Amino acid sequence: MNNILSILIFAPIILAIPILFIRNNDKFVKIYALTVSSAIFGLSLYLFSMFNPANPDYQFIEKMQWVKDFNIFYQVGVDGISILMVMLTAFIFPVTILGVWNSVNTRVKEFYFLLLLLMGALFGVFLSLDLILFYVFWELILIPMYFIIGFWGGKNKYYANIKFFLYTMFGSLLMLVAIIWVSQYVTPNLGKFTTDYLELKRASPYIPEFVQVWLFVFFAISFVIKIPMFPFHTWLPDAHTEAPTAGSIILAAVLLKMGTYGLLRFSMELFPIMFLKYAWLLAILGVVGIVYGALVCIAQKDIKKLVAYSSVSHMGFILLGIAAMTVESIQGSIIQMVNHGLSTGALFMFVGFLYERRHTREIENHTDIRNVIPCCMLIIYRFTRT
Repeated sequence: MNNILSILIFAPIILAIPILFIRNNDKFVKIYALTVSSAIFGLSLYLFSMFNPANPDYQFIEKMQWVKDFNIFYQVGVDGISILMVMLTAFIFPVTILGVWNSVNTRVKEFYFLLLLLMGALFGVFLSLDLILFYVFWELILIPMYFIIGFWGGKNKYYANIKFFLYTMFGSLLMLVAIIWVSQYVTPNLGKFTTDYLELKRASPYIPEFVQVWLFVFFAISFVIKIPMFPFHTWLPDAHTEAPTAGSIILAAVLLKMGTYGLLRFSMELFPIMFLKYAWLLAILGVVGIVYGALVCIAQKDIKKLVAYSSVSHMGFILLGIAAMTVESIQGSIIQMVNHGLSTGALFMFVGFLYERRHTREIENHTDIRNVIPCCMLIIYRFTRT
């Protein structure tokens, strides 16, 4: 299948559109969204089966002219890092839909339309090999997540949403400036203006260091905000606390990985000299995030905030591994990205289960959860106690 990556990206987006035309049948909307997301997960398994792990180059590359005047291409490809992010994304969405099956009872078709739109945009981020294409999908993700928090969030959803929007937009603007700057600067060497990631990767080492440092800083700040790391972390607990269960699951499981993926894919590979030079600073931010997030967890009374701050701490370990710049540490960071996505996504799902039954997230009010949790969770609990 020559265009399997494009199918992964656009199938959930295109198949989300019919949801908007379904009337007065919320159950069918849920079944349809689950079927689409499950089929996409099946397609990702097929991609994984065809992927050759012994090949270090990008595989299944698709390239076609997009904006001819500026030499911008629609170019996608997958390698050993992005294949794991694709699999994580494909797995999380059908599980999320099942986990929130009875949680959303208002604007149901709009909710599942936004979920499928978000799914396709995330695939676009992890598969893009053109910087402008990457930026388009990076920004597209902001739209469904903004509305998911805004329509189905908690009582302080507007404050959390504006904070999430402003932080993300600030980082995105820095990234856009850096993309245009690096593409313009290498134009004399390449003989053309291009945002092709593979060509920029070959030309970027010839950029003077005083320019590279600013490009590196702009990209790094954008990605550190998305992770997020201290001192740009304050939007995350608010967004997690006010987001609906599905929003919290996807935010923790996949969206945060966009930041660490960006550091690996763009900051490290486009500007390796600058990354080596300032890795110590990223390592410090990682350590601060680890300690700070863990200490703040101790003082939390809201179980959802506790899980949110623990994410700050866990993402600090991933950043620290990337900053160490060894084969083992980077491989460990990538594995931990997947581990964190699965474990923290599950934690937010369980918090959602508890909230639906007790209508409170205060830890002191969950002293005997055996009476309110599903039987399957009780079986797991009893099994782990033996």
